[in-house]
Amino acid sequence: MSVQVENLEKNMAKLTIEVSAEDLEKALESAYQKQKKQISVPGFRKGKVPRAMIEKMYGVDVFYEDAANALMQQNYAAAVDESGIDIVSRPTVDVVQIEKGKPFIFTAEVAVKPEVTLGKYMGVTVTKIDTSVSDEEVDEALEKERNNNARTINVTDRPVAQGDTAVIDFEGFVDGVAFEGGKGENHSLEIGSHTFIDTFEDQLVGKNVGDEVDVNVTFPEQYQAADLAGKPATFKVKINEIKAKELPELDDEFAKDVSEFDTLAEYKESLKKDLEKKKQDEAKRTKEDEAIQKIIDKSKMEIPEAMIDTQCETMIEEFAQRIAQSGLSMDQYLQFSGLTVDGLKEQVRPEALTRIQSSLVLEQIAKEENIEVSDADVDAEIEKMAKNYGMEADKLKEYMGEGEKESMKRELAITKAVELIMDNIKERAKAKTKKEKEAEAEAEA
Repeated sequence: MSVQVENLEKNMAKLTIEVSAEDLEKALESAYQKQKKQISVPGFRKGKVPRAMIEKMYGVDVFYEDAANALMQQNYAAAVDESGIDIVSRPTVDVVQIEKGKPFIFTAEVAVKPEVTLGKYMGVTVTKIDTSVSDEEVDEALEKERNNNARTINVTDRPVAQGDTAVIDFEGFVDGVAFEGGKGENHSLEIGSHTFIDTFEDQLVGKNVGDEVDVNVTFPEQYQAADLAGKPATFKVKINEIKAKELPELDDEFAKDVSEFDTLAEYKESLKKDLEKKKQDEAKRTKEDEAIQKIIDKSKMEIPEAMIDTQCETMIEEFAQRIAQSGLSMDQYLQFSGLTVDGLKEQVRPEALTRIQSSLVLEQIAKEENIEVSDADVDAEIEKMAKNYGMEADKLKEYMGEGEKESMKRELAITKAVELIMDNIKERAKAKTKKEKEAEAEAEA
């Protein structure tokens, strides 16, 4: 195998990969051996038809496609290593030559990791963030916990009110005709959750158990079902039950039930500390994002489109894996959301670009600051991972290949680069709006 590299514009490159005629012949023979059992020729038993006979009947190129695919898979990775270039996209491949007795030649067009010219990255100014927690925020958290521990009771002495859950049967009609997917029985609908379209929920307020109600709504113009988009509809609704939350008293007994504390005062103090920690963590992430974005804005790099496309595809694959855990396939998600794969790519594209730019500038900072990751750093990270997985660190280390360890080193170097940036930031107070200034002046007066 031999490789030639041609540098193209905008950080793209074309690899021309040549595989020997002998290897092509082996791949053709392998393709024949795999396919011969499926090929029938009169006068021959299945699986016993000579290759020359098949090629004569179906054409000399009958096994070319399978042979080409096998040779590209077998030789691409080695060609990348031999080329010595840092490839950051999936390849676009093209067969240049495939003919018996001659070398097999194919090309792979790829994105090359861009060079980065850094702007200022030490002493970046970021917005100071207030992480104090007010009594009102503690009360809100307490009320949320109170709602989480509420008891559900059936209501029989009053109509539906905001915050109730109405158990309903419903069927939807457009122009008097029932439409697909518009029917349900004993569906629990929280009033005020806005999970149903338009004013559906509001029209149930004030109705009693046993009432049959005509609910009139209009589907949104951008509704995923094109045949319903923008159309008025009537839902025939029957209210079967009304359920309400019965909130527990806020006292020491409540604190004992929901926490490790004996008094409500102790529990509130714990909630305050948790909120402060959450705010501090969020502030840290926000300041990191602001600092990195400012470094990106001052740096220069030319990102190839193929690199962005690959990152978008990776993010969509990650998203598909996450929703699969909830039992939803990507096809189902696209159907429910009304999106296409191309539409989803456009949605994630800005974040994909930011991820790429962030990684590039942080890797360059790590390089210029001679940030090193030791074997001890890697071992410590593996210890953390093993603890999360409930495994022994030595076992996890055995399962990890060299590629995974190198990837871990890169990530740890990036983390150290972020720490270096954040150790040297300058904070400034957020500029006050005109409204805030007026409020302050009024308070002082």
